[in-house]
Amino acid sequence: MAAVLGATALAGCSSTGGKRAEDRANRLAANGSAVNTPHWTFAMVTHSGAGDTFWDIVQSGAKQAAAKDNIKFVYSNSDQANEQSQLVQAAIDSHVDGLVVTLAKPDAMKTVVARAERAGIPVITINSGSEESRKFGAITHIGQDETIAGQAVGDELDKRGKKHALCVLHEQGNVGHEQRCAGAKAHFSGRMDNLYVNGTNMPDVQSTIQAKLQADPSIDAVVTLGAPYAATAAKARDEAGSKAEIDTFDLNAQVATSLKNGTIGFAVDQQPYLQGYEAIDLLWLYRYNGDTLGGGQPVLTGPQVVTKDSADALLAYTKRGTR
Repeated sequence: MAAVLGATALAGCSSTGGKRAEDRANRLAANGSAVNTPHWTFAMVTHSGAGDTFWDIVQSGAKQAAAKDNIKFVYSNSDQANEQSQLVQAAIDSHVDGLVVTLAKPDAMKTVVARAERAGIPVITINSGSEESRKFGAITHIGQDETIAGQAVGDELDKRGKKHALCVLHEQGNVGHEQRCAGAKAHFSGRMDNLYVNGTNMPDVQSTIQAKLQADPSIDAVVTLGAPYAATAAKARDEAGSKAEIDTFDLNAQVATSLKNGTIGFAVDQQPYLQGYEAIDLLWLYRYNGDTLGGGQPVLTGPQVVTKDSADALLAYTKRGTR
């Protein structure tokens, strides 16, 4: 509900206001000219590794908002906490006008986020680190509550009659991943085991899951924490001769297709396009008009459980890079 309210607030409180915003965006798209507002530079620094399609979707939303708001958007990323911190420092040194950061490994980010605030750079956190965001002084956090998202998975597994699930963690030290699995375990009435894999090595991910499924035929569900890992888990399941259902957090085109053909049972969508879009738009609103959303609480973009019934609509969205 918070995400819906946030999106509604940004769209405008009246049909007239919404029409003006739409007309402005259309004029920008038609002639390529900038809107008549200050031209600022906003940087986004995430914990993404190379080739993660989730973050492509986040960037797609951020770029769309940046084009609308007359913003120069700069993106950088590293899945190594010390390198991510260095990238944030580089953004500070280049005197950006606003920062969007993820807090997957908050201890490594605390000091550099404080430096940004001392430099007068407003910070919004997205995706991970909702519990640390306010403590670190960010304006707000945009994303899903990872514990609540995990609880939704546990509830859905119960609905499906599952008894023994495997939660596959592909990035050790990521607090959000731990929260997802813990939330799922808390709400799942069956047994749930954590399995740690090296997420940067897909063959290793597949062999580790496959070995676990072969060793324990009672496992009837495998939950991955990122869309790219769902397909790998499905291969591991097939090679192991297991009948376990594959379920996942996050979406991409392959997951949407797999939902449609039944390779994957369900997915939990946290709407990454919305996270990127809202982050840039809220930074702009803060700089331009002192606006904030959330009232000190995270602006939630998920969780949304999607199944085969939603597959056709999801496929249309994934083709344009927004889901």
